[in-house]
Amino acid sequence: MDNIKFFSDNINICDKTIILRLDLNVPIFEKEIQDETRILINLPFLKNLLEKKAKVIIISHLGRPKGLRSSSLSLTPVYKFLKKHLKNNVYFFTGDINNKETKSKFSYLKSGEILLLENIRFFKEESENDDNFAKILASLGDIYINDAFSCSHRKQASIHKITKYIKDCYGGPLLKKEIFAINSILHNKKEPVTCIIGGSKISTKINVIINLIKNVNNIVIVGAMANNFLIYGGFKIGKSLVEKNSNETIKKIYSEALKYKCKIYIPEDANVAKDLKGSGKVKKLDLIDQDDIILDIGPNTINTIKQIIDNSNMVLWNGPAGYFENINFADGTLAIAKKISENTNNKSLVSILGGGDTISAINKDNSKFSFTHLSTAGGAFLEFLEGKDLPGISVLK
Repeated sequence: MDNIKFFSDNINICDKTIILRLDLNVPIFEKEIQDETRILINLPFLKNLLEKKAKVIIISHLGRPKGLRSSSLSLTPVYKFLKKHLKNNVYFFTGDINNKETKSKFSYLKSGEILLLENIRFFKEESENDDNFAKILASLGDIYINDAFSCSHRKQASIHKITKYIKDCYGGPLLKKEIFAINSILHNKKEPVTCIIGGSKISTKINVIINLIKNVNNIVIVGAMANNFLIYGGFKIGKSLVEKNSNETIKKIYSEALKYKCKIYIPEDANVAKDLKGSGKVKKLDLIDQDDIILDIGPNTINTIKQIIDNSNMVLWNGPAGYFENINFADGTLAIAKKISENTNNKSLVSILGGGDTISAINKDNSKFSFTHLSTAGGAFLEFLEGKDLPGISVLK
C-alpha cells in the first residue's frame, strides 16, 4: 500500500469529469448477463460519485476481441443493467474514440450523469498500450480513478499509459480493498494460514505456490491440478486432465515445502465419471479405472479439508475443487465454501476468495455465504500473491 494514491471523500469532484476504469467483464450468454457480481460491487462507489455531482465516464472491457468489433462482446447488456439500477442519466457511447469530434460530444455530459464507453478492447491501441490512444482517453476527463484491480496486471492504455497524461490519478475503493486483503495474507497474517489452490494448470500457478509456501502453513491442492500430484505419488488417474512434464515442478514444490515447513495436502479419494455429463461415483485412489475421469474430490478429502479449515485462523482460496459446471461435481467446492463461510461467521476465521471461477461456482448455489473478502480478480490476484509489482498499480505510486 506504500505510496499508492487512493481516492478519498475529501477530494472535490463537483462538476469534474472522472474517468473511471472498472472491470465489468461479466459472463454474457445470448445478450443476458449470467453473473452480475462484478457490476454490483461497483454500484456503491458509482452512486457516491454521482451524489457528489461528478460527471463519470466509465471505461471497461469484455472478453478478448483483439481489436475487432463483435456484437457478442458488446457492453450493451451492461449499459442496460446500469440504466436500470441507477436513477441518474446513463448514456452509451459506441463511436470511435479516435475521432476528433468525440471530445466535444463528451462535453455535453452534465453533473451527476454517466457515460459508458463501448468495450475498450474493440480498439487495438488499448492492448498495445498506445501512447497517443492513452493521451486521447486522458483528454476526456479531469481525474482518473482505477478501480479495476483485476486488470491491473496488464500494461494497457486505459490502465497504464493513461496516467502519464492526467495529473490527478487515484486508486479506487475496490482496488484499495483488494490490495489490503492480499497484503494481510502476506504481511499481517494470523497463523495458522491455509491456502486452497484449484484450477487445471500447475504451470500457471507454480510461482504463486512457491511464494505462498514461504508465507503459509498449509497448502491444499484440489481441482484438475491435483491430478499431477497424484501421478507424482504413483496413482493412476485414468482419462483425467493432466499437464505434461510437471514432475520436476512438483518435486520443487515438495522440496520448498520441506524447507519452509509448509504442509502440502492432496486428495485422498475422488468423485469420478466416464464423461463430463456423468452422475459421478466415489472411488478410492487405488481403484480408479483406465476410463475414469476425476471430476471432484471425494468425501474423505472434504472431511480432511474441513478439519484443516477448523484449525486455521486465515484461509485463502483460489480455484474450484471440481468440474462444478455439472452439479454432480460441485459437492467439494460447495462444502469448502460452506465451511469457510461458517467459520467466518463465527469470527474465528479471516477468509479471502479470489478468481472468477471460484465465485461463479459458489454463485450457482442458493446458499448465503459469508467471506471476509471476495476478489473477482484472477490473474492480477495471483500475480500480486507472487509478490509482483503490477503495472496498473505501480503508476499510481
